[in-house]
Amino acid sequence: MSSSLRSPTAAVGDLSPRRKSLVLAICCLSIVVVVMDISIVNVALPAMRRDLGASESGLQWTVDAYTLVLAAFLVLAGSTADRFGRRRIFMCGLGAFGLGSLLCGLAPGIGWLVAARAVQAVGGTMLNPVAMAIVANTYTGAAERARAIGVFTSMSGLALALGPIVGGGLVDTFGWRAVFWVNVPIVAVAIVCSALYVPESRAGRARRFDPVGQVLMVVVLGSVVYAIIESGALGWTSPPIVGLLALAALGTACLVGYELRRADPLLELRLFRSVPFSSAIVTALLALCGFGAFLFVTTQYLQDVRGLPPVTAGLCLLPVGVPVLLVSRRIGRMVGARGPRLPLVIAGGALALGGGLSLGLGSVVWIRPGSRGPARTLAALSSVADAPRRLPPPPCDRTHRTPLPDPA
Repeated sequence: MSSSLRSPTAAVGDLSPRRKSLVLAICCLSIVVVVMDISIVNVALPAMRRDLGASESGLQWTVDAYTLVLAAFLVLAGSTADRFGRRRIFMCGLGAFGLGSLLCGLAPGIGWLVAARAVQAVGGTMLNPVAMAIVANTYTGAAERARAIGVFTSMSGLALALGPIVGGGLVDTFGWRAVFWVNVPIVAVAIVCSALYVPESRAGRARRFDPVGQVLMVVVLGSVVYAIIESGALGWTSPPIVGLLALAALGTACLVGYELRRADPLLELRLFRSVPFSSAIVTALLALCGFGAFLFVTTQYLQDVRGLPPVTAGLCLLPVGVPVLLVSRRIGRMVGARGPRLPLVIAGGALALGGGLSLGLGSVVWIRPGSRGPARTLAALSSVADAPRRLPPPPCDRTHRTPLPDPA
């Protein structure tokens, strides 16, 4: 084996094509376990409820504790990696994700499971953005970088496609705890390979930490999520929910006012002056919220109402992930050749069509609970309703895929 293949500190320009491919494979492995954990856990929710005696809000926290921590600390993880070294933070993220997965599998109750999911998410925040930066730093040529990032991002489709099937098989064979334990050996392999093959890199100028902005973001996101989850039990007009929403509004006002005055803000709010960027963010937010709700409800419906075993329920969700893998790169070429308008029109039309057909499906599935036909129809509709996620808003997509220069 050549020295450039073995040395983790070799300069990026000295990396051989084989070494670059290994780095890309390691980063792809990280995105697969992070994204797969979303769909694989949803399939296991009914088994968790039966085993742990969890309420519906407890199951929501099991899912949302992960995504809440990811959203709150994603930017901080990226700036920390720029300052202290991307490979170092990437390996720390792998370790935290593996530890969180192990703790999830050992959780004796729903509260412990939610806490372990938060630990798992802390690791996840250090994987996705840092892995993207490692890939962009490894492939320095414009063409090879575009191809590498295309491969990296397409892994999310592969993970979503495999997640329900792998999760269903694990739940059927070993129980719901296996959907977390399966991450541990994968993470261990990734840590060893990262130490051997991923070169260390840092930003030329790291962004300064913004502790006030970080605290305000946690307050805003936490208040909104808590209010939404607990509103079903407490009611929207109850004092705790009204207080949380008021706190979120106050936190948002403070966050905007504070961030606009900072030279190195946690959130670059000036980007929202661009109408295409703001529209892309809103579109992506609504589409992903709809997709998350669809996945949460559908996995429980297929198993608890339709009576399907976990692996069959996973197969019904296969149309959600496979088109992502098949279509994402073609959509990128379409945007480059014809602009963003057509993909956005297709995405919006598919979302409206899928939602309308799903509303019409409601009377069918509840009138004939013994038939499996509606479940197959639901699987087909999921492919239509998921189209907005396969057609990402191009301004936002271009913004996060294009490496930005270091601030002056």
